[in-house]
Amino acid sequence: MHRNMDAGVISAENGNGLVVPKNHKKLHLLSVDHLYHLALDTQKDNLEQMFGDVRFVCFGGQPSRMEKFSALVAKELNIDDHEMDGDRPKNYAAATDRYSIHKVGPVLSVSHGIGIPSLSVVFNEIIKLVYYAKCKDVEFFRIGTCGGLGLDPGTVVVTEKAVDGEMNPYYKLAVLGKPVQRLAKVDQSLLEALLRCSEPDDDFQTVKGTTFCADDFYEGQARLDGAFCEYEEEDKMKFLQELRDKGVCNIEMESLGFLAMCHHAGVKGAVACVTLLDRLQQDTLSCNTSMLKSWQERPQKIVLRHIKKKLHITNGKS
Repeated sequence: MHRNMDAGVISAENGNGLVVPKNHKKLHLLSVDHLYHLALDTQKDNLEQMFGDVRFVCFGGQPSRMEKFSALVAKELNIDDHEMDGDRPKNYAAATDRYSIHKVGPVLSVSHGIGIPSLSVVFNEIIKLVYYAKCKDVEFFRIGTCGGLGLDPGTVVVTEKAVDGEMNPYYKLAVLGKPVQRLAKVDQSLLEALLRCSEPDDDFQTVKGTTFCADDFYEGQARLDGAFCEYEEEDKMKFLQELRDKGVCNIEMESLGFLAMCHHAGVKGAVACVTLLDRLQQDTLSCNTSMLKSWQERPQKIVLRHIKKKLHITNGKS
């Protein structure tokens, strides 16, 4: 029997828009809360002073990509007084090699690594960070890359529904040795807001659709080029076509856990990823490096347009 831990829970945001972890009563018993994987804690760091103005938390896989994103945020929001470490944006998690955190004005840029297990660690600690910092009305985004199904490479997919490897719309984990299911529910208002950020003169499409969230990069995504593969090309193509027929637009490895944790935490969350290839046509990338870097900025631009609208900024000026 599965236990649904979303049943009867209270939203993590209180009436003032503050994020309050469901475990806040136990957290209050700690003399010091060490956010180990972020190299921050509640004793040596004044988290409210450092991060209290954060309104948007943007997650992505690679530290280098999120560092570049923070530079793009500074440019788009016309912010030049954010903390630097030499000629690079300051990494607040520099004392650990697990993740990276960069802050530019109200935007936090966070790396989460590969897959839900890596994401879940930093997500837990970011939730606690925004709680201790007393951030209000925070929105979370995952911005990344993915494989597409029947879409032109370079298309931005905003996740309308996330499913696991068995097409279930919930994140499964074991707690105290018992299976738990947490619904990966998309915040519809945030989904629609991102879709409205698509512009007619964009040289790419922005669509919504179902995202298949795999546990693995190789077998879990029906690839033929891993160290293990006990199926043939025909089996792979049949499976991928079945996914497409069921409305799946893209494949990646974090959306299900991200959206489930956002919903469970009572935080608005959305996922926007760019397709790097069409898995119905190929398994490996064929685009050049410069094109790849350009495509990676497309979902970043969509999310930044939303942020600028929320902040009432036009062309970098409020």
